[in-house]
Amino acid sequence: MTTTTLAVLVPLLPFLGAAAGLLLGRTAPGFVRPLAVLPTLTAFALATLVAVRQGGDRTLDAATQLTPTGSVPIDLALHIDGFAALVAVLVGLVATCVQIYSTGYLRDDPRYPSYAALVSLFTSAMLLVVYSGDLMVLLVGWEIMGICSYFLVGHYWETPEARAASLKAFLVTKLGDVPFLIGLFALATDAGSFRITRILATVADGGLDHPTLVALLLLAGVAGKSAQFPLHTWLPDAMAGPTPVSALIHAATMVAAGVYFVARLLPVFAASSAALVVLAVMAALTMAGSGLAALAQDDIKRVLAYSTIGQLGYMTGALAVGDRGAAVFHLLSHGAFKALLFLAAGVIIHASGTNSLAAMSRMSHLRARVPDAFWTMTVALLALAAIPPFSGFFSKESVLGAAEHAATGHTLTGPVEHVPAAAGWTVLVAGVLTALLTAAYAARLWLLAFRGQGTEAPDHGRQPRAMTVVLWVLAVPSLALGGLAYGRLPDWFDGDDLAPTLATSVLGTGAALIGALAMYAAWRYTTAVAHPPLGAVAAHPDADAGTVEAEAIASHTPAYGDVASAPDPADPGRLLLGPLHRHAAVGFHLDAVYSALFVRPVRSGASLVRFLDREVVDTYVSGAGALPRLLGAAVRKAQTGNVQTYVSALLAGTVVLVVAALVVATGA
Repeated sequence: MTTTTLAVLVPLLPFLGAAAGLLLGRTAPGFVRPLAVLPTLTAFALATLVAVRQGGDRTLDAATQLTPTGSVPIDLALHIDGFAALVAVLVGLVATCVQIYSTGYLRDDPRYPSYAALVSLFTSAMLLVVYSGDLMVLLVGWEIMGICSYFLVGHYWETPEARAASLKAFLVTKLGDVPFLIGLFALATDAGSFRITRILATVADGGLDHPTLVALLLLAGVAGKSAQFPLHTWLPDAMAGPTPVSALIHAATMVAAGVYFVARLLPVFAASSAALVVLAVMAALTMAGSGLAALAQDDIKRVLAYSTIGQLGYMTGALAVGDRGAAVFHLLSHGAFKALLFLAAGVIIHASGTNSLAAMSRMSHLRARVPDAFWTMTVALLALAAIPPFSGFFSKESVLGAAEHAATGHTLTGPVEHVPAAAGWTVLVAGVLTALLTAAYAARLWLLAFRGQGTEAPDHGRQPRAMTVVLWVLAVPSLALGGLAYGRLPDWFDGDDLAPTLATSVLGTGAALIGALAMYAAWRYTTAVAHPPLGAVAAHPDADAGTVEAEAIASHTPAYGDVASAPDPADPGRLLLGPLHRHAAVGFHLDAVYSALFVRPVRSGASLVRFLDREVVDTYVSGAGALPRLLGAAVRKAQTGNVQTYVSALLAGTVVLVVAALVVATGA
C-alpha cells in the first residue's frame, strides 16, 4: 500500500467510525465501544507508519481537482512534511487514549454513543487539517472542529453552565473565523490558488500584494481557535464539558489547529514585520495574563485551562520569532503532558467526590487513594514547569533560545530570514516571567491536590483500569520525549538545533525554581495560620466519574463562574497575588469588558427594535384595522331590522332631496 493511500486512510477511518457509531448507537449498543476505539487506534498506527516512511527530510504532495471553480480551483490535496507527520502521530495518540479512557469514565452515561462518535469526528477533522494541502479543504476540518466542540462542551446540556459554555466557545471562535475566511480568500486571490505549495512559492517570489493585512486577518482566526488574547475567554468556561473532551481539545485538537496553521504558513506572516510584532505582543500578553489567572483559580480544570492558554502563548511566541521548529516541538511535548494532566484530573474528580467538582481547596488525602494519578500527574507537572530532564524543559528552552537569538540578531536557519529584535525581546522577557508563574501554579496545584487539608470524601475504590493504564502510557512521552527529540529529530524541524542553550536554560530553570520555592513557602505559611477549610458535600459513592462531574456542574458551585465566592484562607496563591488576586480570579474582567462593549449594546439595540415593533409598527397596523372596524360598527347599528324605521328614513331622505333640489332651483 502506498504512502499516499495510507495518508488518506488516517482521517478517513475515524470519520467512518463516527458515522457507524451514530447509526448503530441505538440499534447495536454493543458495537459502540469497539467503533470508538478501533478506528482511532488504527488511524494512529497508520499515522505512525506514514511518519516512519516519510521521514523528516521529505515531503509528500498529492492532489486531485475536486471541481472546476473558475480562476481559483479547489483541490483535494495532501501536503505532508515532517511537521504534519509528527503532529498527526500526536493527534492519533491522544485521541486513542481519550477514547479508551472514556470507556471507563463515561461507562454509565446514556449519551455515550453520540459522545464517542463526536470525539471520532473531532479527531478526523483535526487529522484533515494536519494533512491537507489545500486551504479550503483545511477550512472544512477547521469548521467541523468548531461544531464538534459546541456539542462536546455542551454534553451535559441539562445544566445552564454547559449550555452557556458551548455557546460561548462557538460564538467566540466564529468571531475570529469571519476575518480568517476573508484572509484566506485574499491570500488565494494573490496566489491564484488555495494550494499551500503554490501560496508559499508566491510568498517566496514576493507576490503578496498586502501581506500585513492578510496576516492580521488570518491571526484573528488563529487567536480564536488557539485561545490567544483577546479571544481566549471561551477556553476556561469550556471546562463545563466532560474531562476527556478537555484533554482532547487542549492537547491534540482545536487549540493546536491555530498554532499548526501559522507554522505551516509561517512565510506568509514573516512577509510582514508588523505582523510578527503583533504576534509577539499577543503571545506575551497571553503568557503573562494566563499565568496570573491560573494562580487565582480554585478549580483544577480551570487552572489547567489557563495553563494551556499560556503554553500556546509560548508556541505563538516561537512563531513570532520565526522558529516554527521550536513551536511544533513544544506543541508535541505539551500535547503529551497536557493530555496526561487532564486525564489525571478526571481520576482526581472521581476520587475526591467533592460536590464542587474539583475545588483544590477541598481536597484531602488523595495521594494514597489515587497513586496512579499522583505519580503520573507529578511527572506531567514537572514537565509543565520545565524542570529538567522532563520533556517540557527541552521544548520550552527551545522557544526561549529562539527568542534570545532573535533578540540578539542571530541569523535564522529556517524559512524566516529576518525577525524584528522587538519581537525577540518581547517573547524572551514574557517567556521567562511565564516560566516563574507556571512553576508557581504547578506547585500550588500539586500541594493543594495531594497535600491539602480539606475534608475527607468517601473512597470510591480503585479506578477503572481503562483510565489508569492510559495515564502511564502518556507519562512515557511526558518524561522522555524532550530528551529523545532534540538530539535525534533535527531534520523534522527545518534542520534547527533544538538543544538548550546555557543562557536561557539558566534563566528559565532559575525562574521556575524561584516560582516553585516561593509557592511552597507561601503554602507552608498559609497552612500554619489558616483556619480549617470548609467540608465538602460528598457525591454518591457508587457513581461513575462522568456522573460525578455532571452532578457537580448541575449544582452550580464555585467550580464554574463563581470563582470569587467562598474564598479559602489557606490559598497560597491569594497570599502571593495580594490585591491582584480578585482581578486575576475573574480573568482580569475581560468578560465584563466584552459585555459592556458588545453584549449590552446588542441587547439595548434589540430592546429598541422590539419597542419600535410593538409600539410603532404594531400601532400603525392596529390603527389601520381599527378605522374599518369603527365604520362597520356604525353601519351595523343602523341595521335595526324594523320596517317602520326603514320607511321613515326613506321618507326623510326623500324630503331632504326635494328640499335640496328646490333650493338649487331657486338659486338658479
